[in-house]
Order: sequence, then C-alpha cells, then structure tokens
Amino acid sequence: MVERFGEQELIQLTDRNNTGAVDATVLDRALADATAEIDGYLASRYELPLSTTPTVLVRVCADIARYHLHDDNIPEPVEVRYKSAVDLLRQVSLGRVSIGVSDTGDAPTSSDGAEINSGGRIWDRGTSKGYI
Repeated sequence: MVERFGEQELIQLTDRNNTGAVDATVLDRALADATAEIDGYLASRYELPLSTTPTVLVRVCADIARYHLHDDNIPEPVEVRYKSAVDLLRQVSLGRVSIGVSDTGDAPTSSDGAEINSGGRIWDRGTSKGYI
C-alpha cells in the first residue's frame, strides 16, 4: 500500500491516534474488508481460497481498501479506481474476464509456447524496382 499510494497518504487515512505513523491495525482491517468484498465476487466462479494470488487482485484489493479508508470525503480519482475495480470483479464473476487461474483456484500450467510460422518474404531489395 505504501508503494502504491505513499506513506503520507496512508498516515492521513489510518492515523486515528495522531501518532504520525501508519496504523497497521486500521490498514489491515481495510485490506481484510477489501479481500472479503473480492471473495464475494470470486466465490461464484472459483474455489476459494485461491492457491496463488493473481497480481491483478493485489491491485484491486489496494484500490478497494483505499476507497474504504477515505470514509466520507472520497476524492474523484479514488472513487473512479474503486468503481473500475468493482466493474472488473463483476466481469470476472460473470466469466467475461479471466484472472489467470483455473476454476479450482490453481494457476494454469502449460508447456505451450508461442509459435510463429512465416510464408516467406514478400518484399526484399531484389524484388524492389528502382530502389538501391
């Protein structure tokens, strides 16, 4: 959270006792609430808990927790990020967007790699007239 939003913002949002530091208890509660909100959307599609946490969910969790930490005075960019996170979760719950894990919550494994086949050259210096 500090990497994403800065220590100063987190102090402002969590320091209820005016200690001048991030209150880990307040922050942990916000993250737990955000996780529960995410799980509500994922439970319809995935077996929880997930064995690995997709990176996209870490970002979504941070945005949701930050939104809830703001209480009543929510800045527009924070609200936009929250609404975007919830919209993504709705899309995931409907199966329109994948978070990169199987229905059982495992990261998919694959030995497949990208393969590119070319049909040969279409243009080169030898076929170009007038260009050196």
